[in-house]
Amino acid sequence: MKLKEKLEIHYKAFDKSQISPDPLEILHVFESDLNKEALGLISSIFAYGNIKQIIKGQERILIATGYYPHKFILNLSHKDENKLRLITHRFYTGDDTVQLFRALSHIYNEYGSIKEYFLRYYDAKEKNLKNAIEGFSLSLIEYFRQKNALTHGTRFMFPLPSAGSACKRMNLFLRWMVRKDELDFGIWNEISPAKLVIPVDTHIARICKKLKLTQLNNVSWKMAEEITNNLRKFDPNDPVKYDFAICHIGMRKMKF
Repeated sequence: MKLKEKLEIHYKAFDKSQISPDPLEILHVFESDLNKEALGLISSIFAYGNIKQIIKGQERILIATGYYPHKFILNLSHKDENKLRLITHRFYTGDDTVQLFRALSHIYNEYGSIKEYFLRYYDAKEKNLKNAIEGFSLSLIEYFRQKNALTHGTRFMFPLPSAGSACKRMNLFLRWMVRKDELDFGIWNEISPAKLVIPVDTHIARICKKLKLTQLNNVSWKMAEEITNNLRKFDPNDPVKYDFAICHIGMRKMKF
């Protein structure tokens, strides 16, 4: 069987019925696009470590925000920040969590949405979202620096393609927001899915190496672009649609 046929079979098999366990699952609870967007970015920023840790972190954030993340962020108070200081994850401290929410509160109050803020750095003429991610992340790093809040944790929240990072978590968030199918929401429709870059983690890297979708050994932005360019041969308009299936085949230790 040709690789494209296998990819299409797995893409169709990994539909919404196969969503669990995945941080995307909780976002489907919300009807409001702003709640999906707000919790989506936070969830992606916390999406490292094992899946149980990630989902537990999401649940703690939902409880702290009273299950209305957008409203909570928009009206962030000192009392709210005390709740957030109890939320840590790997090497994010409680103060890092507070600083993230302060940055998001600034974005929502000044720009109305994360989408509008991100679009400031987006150019439809560019082949992918590399420079948009770079500009978005640099602006938030500078925000933390100006607030004297640039720590190891807040710096890790917004990696840069120019530094070689695969930017897995940001590419994951963008997949959720830009693509549209049973799994992803398509609420950032100003951006074409053709511009997305695959979120590369160890599962994606291992399987894509076996499938000869990459010749590189180290997870990096270069690897993410190489895999995406090869997947584009199978679907030029939506190359990242195969991401969920490939990732979960790796996570579940299934045979491709």
